[in-house]
Amino acid sequence: MAAELDGPRLNPSSGTARQLVVFLHGYGADGNDLIEIGRAWQQLLPHAAFVSPHAPEPCAQAPVGRQWFALTFRNPDERWIGVNKAAPLLERFLDAELARHKLPPAALALVGFSQGTMMALHVGLRRATAPAAIVGYSGILVERADGDAEKFAAEIKSRPPVLLVHGERDDLIPPQALFQATQGLAALGVPVEWHLSAGVGHGIDPEGLRHGGEFLARRFGASSSGL
Repeated sequence: MAAELDGPRLNPSSGTARQLVVFLHGYGADGNDLIEIGRAWQQLLPHAAFVSPHAPEPCAQAPVGRQWFALTFRNPDERWIGVNKAAPLLERFLDAELARHKLPPAALALVGFSQGTMMALHVGLRRATAPAAIVGYSGILVERADGDAEKFAAEIKSRPPVLLVHGERDDLIPPQALFQATQGLAALGVPVEWHLSAGVGHGIDPEGLRHGGEFLARRFGASSSGL
C-alpha cells in the first residue's frame, strides 16, 4: 500500500478554518511548488486553510520531483489509468484534511496545475458531495480510455463550479485543451468559466492567479450564504 500523502500547510490568517483549499501540483514538482499561492490568496480567503500534498510517486523524469502517475506518452490510455490509480489515495487525503479541520465536504476547493488539474477534475467530479469549487491551471479533462461518453457521464457524482485557466502560448499542453475541457464539462452539466492568459506558456501569470483567487472567494461566499 502506498504511503499516505502529506505536504506543506498554511493555517488560515483569521485563525479559524472555515474552508479548505487543496493544491495539486504538476508532473515533476512537489507540494512546495504551489503552497506559496496560498500566501498570495490569504487576504482574499482569510478563513481558508491551505495544503499542498506531495504526489505519491517519485518522478522518473525529475529525480527530486513527484508525479501523480507516470507519463511515457507511449500508451494513449496512461492518463485514464493514472488518474484512476491515484484517485483513492487523494480521496483519503481530502477526507482526512477535512476531518482535521472539522469541516464539511462542501467546504473543500481543489486547485490543480497541469497533471494536478487532471487529478482535481477527476476526483472533484466524483466526490459524493460537490466541492465548493475547482480551479484548474494548464490541464486536461481526462476522459475514459474507451471513449464511452455515457459511462463517463454516469461516473459524475457532483457538478461543482469550475474555472479553467490556460496560457495562450502553452507548448506542453496546447490551449486547445482548455476549450476541449470546457466543452466536455458543459456537456456534463458542470458550470464552467475559463480564462486564456495572453502570451503565457505552461505556467501561471499574475492575472491567472487573480482570476483563481477571486473565483474561490466568490464560490466560498456563495456556499456560506447558502448554509
